[in-house]
Amino acid sequence: MMAGCAIGPDYQRPESAQSAQYKQTEGWKSAKPADTELRGNWWELYGDTDLNGLIDRLNANNQSLASAEAQYRQARALARGARASFFPNLGLNTGVTRAGQGGGESTISTGDGVSVSGANAAQISKSYEASLGVSWELDIWGKLRRQLESDSASAEASAADLAGVRLSQQSELVQNYLQLRVLDQQKRLLDETVAAYRQAFRIAENQYKAGIVPKSDVTQALTQLKSTEAEAVDLEYQRAQLEHAIAVLVGVAPSEFSLAVRDSVPALPAIPASLPSALLERRPDIAGAERRVIAANAEIGVAKAAYYPDLTLSATGGYRSGSLNDWISTPNRYWSIGPAFAMTLFDGGLISSQVDQAEAGYDQTVADYRQTVLDGLREVEDYLVQLAVLEREATVQQQGLDAARESLRLMLNQYKAGTVEFTDVVSVQTTALSNERSRLTLQGSRLTASVQLIAALGGGWDGVTVPAE
Repeated sequence: MMAGCAIGPDYQRPESAQSAQYKQTEGWKSAKPADTELRGNWWELYGDTDLNGLIDRLNANNQSLASAEAQYRQARALARGARASFFPNLGLNTGVTRAGQGGGESTISTGDGVSVSGANAAQISKSYEASLGVSWELDIWGKLRRQLESDSASAEASAADLAGVRLSQQSELVQNYLQLRVLDQQKRLLDETVAAYRQAFRIAENQYKAGIVPKSDVTQALTQLKSTEAEAVDLEYQRAQLEHAIAVLVGVAPSEFSLAVRDSVPALPAIPASLPSALLERRPDIAGAERRVIAANAEIGVAKAAYYPDLTLSATGGYRSGSLNDWISTPNRYWSIGPAFAMTLFDGGLISSQVDQAEAGYDQTVADYRQTVLDGLREVEDYLVQLAVLEREATVQQQGLDAARESLRLMLNQYKAGTVEFTDVVSVQTTALSNERSRLTLQGSRLTASVQLIAALGGGWDGVTVPAE
């Protein structure tokens, strides 16, 4: 009966925002933390072996991850300490005491061959003691159980924080890597464009020397060439920044890390059209927020238990003697045993204030939990919309790019035939390059949005049944 008695409210999941379905996809139901379920290596969706190797290095050497893991171990140790409170405390005490007290005129032997004489000579004595004591606080009101409940929930919240840091760092690395590969393609495009502009410059220069075109055509061609070369140089700085960021994420100095240029960008993964809402439940931040609510709820019980008396059983036994020779002997043996009740009769409202503080802390964690759920819903909706819009934009952008390429081909032929001015060629070339770069930028945006959506869903959908499309 005593084991079932625990002061304070039992935990019930607080109500939070619910929706019949995602606005952008079907399958939503009320969130329920499931962050321990299988996620799989979600970054493998991009099919890039270099990226897979970088993630392995991040998991092993990332310092933010190492810090979060250490915090988790601290929380686990705290929970083990709370569990230890259920067991008796056994202690051993040994010592020797030397004491003195003023007295009349006399000669006192200290027992160590030292004598003190004269008026008010101190009476010096020694006492040797060895004892074994045990004490056990009975958890009548459930204070220890509530404390264990709170610390265990905090440890689980710390585990969710660790998973959240891991997912965040992995997501950041994947986004940086994909953007770096897009920049490689941007650099390749600009290098090819520079080569084409250099050829156009030579054509304009040759025609100028032949007296066919004015010198302004040559200066325009040179201006266009040098401006594009400058854009290509600027990309080197942007790529270096991404490379340095990846180096820090995998735990090495930027000077010791480099990624070779690649001629391809990982493909956009196939994301199911009908994503189940169960994926949102595996978000570490939602799981951690609810477990903090559990911990705060248990703290209310801990605070209320202070109104009630503590019962402690204690026993002590040992030997005490004034002489070392017969210290450990039956006549010098002593023992004591008995219960002790202790409670606060007046504290000026301290306990009441602590209960109010615990209840207010609970209300705060409930509000944080509800806000975390809302933020999770918003993020998923945002990235679903973004991917859908970017997909339609990519279709239109490709059509515009095809038209720009054809227009450029026709314009170059007309310029070679002398039927159009070079300014017309420059205008079409600028438009074509802008469309080419916009296509690559859009490709990078779609890849980034896919990573953000996967992270918003808790990291992939392995282990979760995805409805057939």
